[in-house]
Amino acid sequence: MKTLFAFIILLYVSGCISPKNDSDYTLLHDKGAAKWIGDNKTQPEHDSLFYLDDPAPLFRKEFTLSKELKSAKLLITAAGYYRASINGHRVGRNMLDPAWTDYSKRIYYSEYDITDLLDSEKNCIGVTLGNGFYNPLPMRMWGSRNLRETLNTGRPVFIGKMVLEYQDGKIEEISTDNAWKFTEGPLLKNNVYLGEVYDAREEPTGWDKPGFDDSSWNNAVYAEGPGGKLQKAFFPPIQVTKRISPVKIYEPKEQVYMVDMGVNFAGVFKIKLEGKPGDSIVFRFGERIYPGGTLNPMTTVCGQIKKEGIGGPGAPAVAWQTDTYIMGDQEEVWYQPEFTFHTFRYMEITGLKKQPATEDIEGLALNTNVAENNHFSSSSQLLNDIQNATQRTFLSNLISVQSDCPAREKFGYGGDLNATSEAFIYNFDMQSFYRKTIYDWVDAINDSTFTDTAPSVGIEYCGLSWESAFLITQYYLYLYYNDVELIKEMYEFNKKWMQKVARLHPEGWVDFGLGDHESLVPVPVELTGTSHYLWCARIMKKFATVMHDRDGEKQYDQLAEKIKLKLKEEFWDKPVTKEINRQTLFATLLYYDIVPKEETTMAVDSLLHAIEQAPSGHFTTGIFGTKYILEALSKYVSPEKTFQVVNSREYPGWGFMINNDATTLWETWKESDNVYSNCHPMFGSVSEWFYKWLGGIQPDPGYPGFEKFLLTPTVPENLENVSSSYVSPHGKIVSNWKKSGRMVQYEIEIPRGTTASVHLKKESSQKIELKKTDDAKFNPTRLEGLSSGHFELQEGRYLITIGEM
Repeated sequence: MKTLFAFIILLYVSGCISPKNDSDYTLLHDKGAAKWIGDNKTQPEHDSLFYLDDPAPLFRKEFTLSKELKSAKLLITAAGYYRASINGHRVGRNMLDPAWTDYSKRIYYSEYDITDLLDSEKNCIGVTLGNGFYNPLPMRMWGSRNLRETLNTGRPVFIGKMVLEYQDGKIEEISTDNAWKFTEGPLLKNNVYLGEVYDAREEPTGWDKPGFDDSSWNNAVYAEGPGGKLQKAFFPPIQVTKRISPVKIYEPKEQVYMVDMGVNFAGVFKIKLEGKPGDSIVFRFGERIYPGGTLNPMTTVCGQIKKEGIGGPGAPAVAWQTDTYIMGDQEEVWYQPEFTFHTFRYMEITGLKKQPATEDIEGLALNTNVAENNHFSSSSQLLNDIQNATQRTFLSNLISVQSDCPAREKFGYGGDLNATSEAFIYNFDMQSFYRKTIYDWVDAINDSTFTDTAPSVGIEYCGLSWESAFLITQYYLYLYYNDVELIKEMYEFNKKWMQKVARLHPEGWVDFGLGDHESLVPVPVELTGTSHYLWCARIMKKFATVMHDRDGEKQYDQLAEKIKLKLKEEFWDKPVTKEINRQTLFATLLYYDIVPKEETTMAVDSLLHAIEQAPSGHFTTGIFGTKYILEALSKYVSPEKTFQVVNSREYPGWGFMINNDATTLWETWKESDNVYSNCHPMFGSVSEWFYKWLGGIQPDPGYPGFEKFLLTPTVPENLENVSSSYVSPHGKIVSNWKKSGRMVQYEIEIPRGTTASVHLKKESSQKIELKKTDDAKFNPTRLEGLSSGHFELQEGRYLITIGEM
């Protein structure tokens, strides 16, 4: 039997698992096309030597336009990061490009329109290379994990070409070759975790403009490249999406200046600096401050390297986030880091002679620039703060992969993806990003073990609940976007993966891996892991139906029933005597419909009892249990009960975080000023609940892509209004409500070609009035079920009033 690995290779060769390329031009390895080039510098022989200065190379190429230009494009990518300029002007807005992938499998390139950057005759293109995840430092994260031993690594190299189209129709291509010139630049060090060191004294002024004397520069050297297939990027790039002004600058110690950006975020900064040549200005970053106002960088330290010897030879004793700028001849400059990103609310500055002004500093939030067209807000400031913190956390963890934390690890963990992918989808357009994510997992998966991250960094202990994210995310792409093409593309791969799971868990019982991470009470992997296996079997049954695979439908249905029975026998039919978080236990059983319908009431009572016994009557669940309990409590008890927990400032809970000055979500319910990340998405499943239950916008599994959907808004006692909207493949869905005296008014908008199944709470004594605001001739009396509050509406805009009228 073919191994899964061999099957993956077969799919690569056949082109089955590969995004479609709609570019007019391509970057190929065939004769006459662009070539990979680099500086050919040898890598250090010993780990400690990687920490010495290693200037980022600068590459340049001058060219002359031979006739009148019609249009010009630049196609470019790198193993590592690149920054491209034309005639001294930055090309495009992309940062940290290209997106992180397994460079030995696939590399995405970007295409830019550079027509307006070119002069009529002489021109110059310049390229700077950064290390990114292709040339990481050999830091031993957690004392053992060296990315150089698990990633495909090498010296940064790049490939590109300009396509010049003249008015007479002639096409000219200028590609990367060994005629390009290069030298070492002023960026002495650059690392995605530790930061960068920039020495302005080493800047070759005008190096990326025509006419510069590069006679002392070397010719570029051909390189083999990392080996991955070149593909045009089909997902949004990383860009500066928000500019943040400081709220406060103060001096806790003499000539130590602290900048409070007001919110925690991932990105970099821009600052105006003044000084003399050789002045060294050092920036450090953190999510928190100590009681005396000094910087606390410890929640963002790379891989928990916090004392001498942990990080390996040459590594810093504490691997905190630091940038350094060394002044050159210019007395006043603007500085912005290029090939790193930090997570911070607070920035410490040393080396300045005077305190900087707030107008001279900007925080630059970086993230994959997914569309932010969806919206949720309410009359509760606490809910709005939770929603804002969740969105800020989500975006901070979208740096080409969906990470668990954007400072300490930056890895694309599958567990966080399984916990929050629906919440991300409710907030942003995630379709193309998650397609890229699926391909990352295809590249990461092996035949014999489960991997925890994509791209893979060699971590393999979390088990099925993490690797299954690649399949479960496919389902949500189907449910929310009706992405049937992806199902067709991935179906054979998915079947092979299910065969692997069956080999690793032959009894249908998941008995190794990580359970409900960060639950306040232990949860065995047998519950959460096996539940994810059940979900995978059900998803594959659905996919088999889409593929008209009748045998597959039967096979996966039987598997799902087998797993469900095992879960029922182990966790419902007999008492659970071992220590377990009973909130996660009963929420999981209800979420996955494992409890027989006639016994559901008992499970609900047990869930309520578990909540009542918890601190403040709140949730104590972890990464998965929190998603499950929000849904199960709302579905089987009432959304109002869930609202009481969410809308509280007591511990544990989201309000407790906000009450303790959090502007992004914590990794743990307990406050941490040292170990745990303060910007972690897994508890962000609450945002999914906002949209699903307060706004009431829910997909109908029978009609993927919102051709038909549910509108079930909830009106809690202590909430005055909700505004929510979601952009579906058919258009914007709007679900707003507000209280007006003893009445509730609903504003609903349904996209063209769709149907909404509306469910509104209505007492028998209350009246309901419906108007179609975009059609005065509409007759509501024809609506079946209107008087009960349960009816269907077609496309249009509606105003509905319920109350004592």
